[in-house]
Amino acid sequence: MYRTVIEKLVLPAGDIISGTKISKQLGYWREVAKLPEDTITKFSRGNLNQILDFATKSIPFYSDISLNHIQEPEERLLSFPIMQKEDIRNNLENLLSTRKSDLIEYSSSGSSGIQGTVYMNKKEQSIIRAIMLLWWEWAGYGFDKQTIQTGITPKRGFLKSLKDLILKVNYVSAFKISEDEILDLLNKYRQRKNLFFAGYPSSLNAFAEIALKHSLKDVKFDSAVCWGDKLFDHYKNNIKEAFGCDVKETYSCNEGFLVGAKKDLDYFYIMSPHVYVEIVDKDSYPVPDGELGYVLLTRLDCFSMPLIRYYVGDLAIKLPREKYPENREMYFPLLEKVIGRDTDIVITASGKRLIVHFFTGIFEFVPEIKQFMVIQKDISGIEINYIPTSGFTPAVLERLDKIFYDKLKEKLNVTWKAVDQISPTASGKPQLIQSFIGKV
Repeated sequence: MYRTVIEKLVLPAGDIISGTKISKQLGYWREVAKLPEDTITKFSRGNLNQILDFATKSIPFYSDISLNHIQEPEERLLSFPIMQKEDIRNNLENLLSTRKSDLIEYSSSGSSGIQGTVYMNKKEQSIIRAIMLLWWEWAGYGFDKQTIQTGITPKRGFLKSLKDLILKVNYVSAFKISEDEILDLLNKYRQRKNLFFAGYPSSLNAFAEIALKHSLKDVKFDSAVCWGDKLFDHYKNNIKEAFGCDVKETYSCNEGFLVGAKKDLDYFYIMSPHVYVEIVDKDSYPVPDGELGYVLLTRLDCFSMPLIRYYVGDLAIKLPREKYPENREMYFPLLEKVIGRDTDIVITASGKRLIVHFFTGIFEFVPEIKQFMVIQKDISGIEINYIPTSGFTPAVLERLDKIFYDKLKEKLNVTWKAVDQISPTASGKPQLIQSFIGKV
């Protein structure tokens, strides 16, 4: 009953008061998710054509581009330059189709070192909020669930606080919450039913670790969803062990791209009517599906400030078509894996590329090191800052050097540096690798 009241009465009333269209867009995207593959493909390509035409006719920054209307939309897209955050900052007024004062500002966290700021209207904002709600539903959320959500905006303000109250959301800081505060919060949910967990993977894992440490066995979530940083396998295992639930991963960017989410598969369903995804090499050429490359995004439904071929600084792999599962719930295209940022790759002297999971898969089984961070300034070697535990001895580092050699079949020159703390990025998110080489 509560769920019906929220969806049929409260959400539409909220849209009327705030001038948004979240309720309508949520219904729309639920229907899109049911479409057959050929319809989704046709829909997506039509949207791509539409945004490219609009950009050349209505956006000064793109006015010099002449499109060949005989070409397929994917070919026409290649006429557009790759857009970097610096390009947006330097050309902001020429990227807008309407007055900035009439639009809503969105900014990225700046975890790549440069903050990106974009603009959209209320309908375009409603689209991304509706898709996010849909992803929560894919993960098992309902409006009647009691929810713990971790995030980076603990100062909620009146409207967000009201929304949290109505939707039974307990919003807490993702990165600035103590062990005692987490324990106090979890104790409030002991033996309760109909619970949902949402937030940054690292913060969900922190809750799980503390629950396991204190043997809180009667806090059980029905399901969980995460976004924002990396969902490592040991995070998933900890969350499942502590709270008895699976956690579904999503992939989005704060600049207004809701790229993909997991549901019934261990792959991301790409929201292709909303966003077009390119994977390119360091020279900006497309890589074959199944190969690692840099992510370029084109939003297909934002006409206030079209972002075309936007370089977000992430690395990912598209799933090859021949590997698509026969039995899948939906027919969006599939993203095989999101590796992380372009600063999350270590390159060895022989040219091997080591993703962050290479290191987490090793340090996961080294309890003598509490936390680590890999820094690479050139290909001659790396520095690893680490926080030792009470059981640490120099033999641990010798063992790690040997493991690196056994896995790589080459010597990885490591400078080890014991530290008291490892600071997160400016956004508050943890960063395990900081590389100063290898970027588009």
